[in-house]
Amino acid sequence: MKKNAIAATIAAGLFLICAVDTAQAQAMTVLPVSVQMQPGQQATSLTIINQGGTETAVQVRAFAWSQVDGKEELTPSDDILISPPIATIAPGALQVVRVVLRKPIVGKEATYRILLDQIPPAASPGTVRIALRLSIPVFAPPAVRAVPHLAFHVEKSGSGQSYLVAVNTGTAHSRLSDLRLTTVDGAGLKVESEASPYLLAGTTHRWIVASGALAVGSTLHLTAHGVNRDIVADVPIVVEHP
Repeated sequence: MKKNAIAATIAAGLFLICAVDTAQAQAMTVLPVSVQMQPGQQATSLTIINQGGTETAVQVRAFAWSQVDGKEELTPSDDILISPPIATIAPGALQVVRVVLRKPIVGKEATYRILLDQIPPAASPGTVRIALRLSIPVFAPPAVRAVPHLAFHVEKSGSGQSYLVAVNTGTAHSRLSDLRLTTVDGAGLKVESEASPYLLAGTTHRWIVASGALAVGSTLHLTAHGVNRDIVADVPIVVEHP
């Protein structure tokens, strides 16, 4: 993803501290909103633009990003350096933040998330400042070629609940969107999940299939958009492993 091709304008806060007469937020633009480094690349940068009328302060932190049992986990890591970690940006000005990997990536793609938090100034009486946060994914591949490899199946539990399961045994992440699951006669099945659309290398994702009569041994049809390609697959229905 090219750095100059993507910008995100943070126009609303993620949370309000409390309910008061007036709420104020400082407008910022951050680009890119997703960092895809090239094989062997060790450094990149983010640009933060203060579009508000007053100066604003931001804190930028980096975390190792993993997915365990379908849940997102962020862990403090010294593998990635952020400079500067805290900055004050004047109105209409910008701040370039350097993102540097301390060591080469080996084996499979490394994944991180950069959390950018606005530090709101003190609020006047009757006013609360809105705290803004942006979470930016960073994908750092090794010097050798790294690609995702996805396999799909549907598991049916003893209680009758069915799950669409995706396993990424590759060395790079994938990202699924517009996922559709249909029966052999073309009937659509509803797939429910609040999981991240990203499937990191070596992870498994599960989605609830909101349908009752799915027979073990039969096959469903799946289509989705992946990273740089469309995905079309026949998906077998199996008995859930205990």
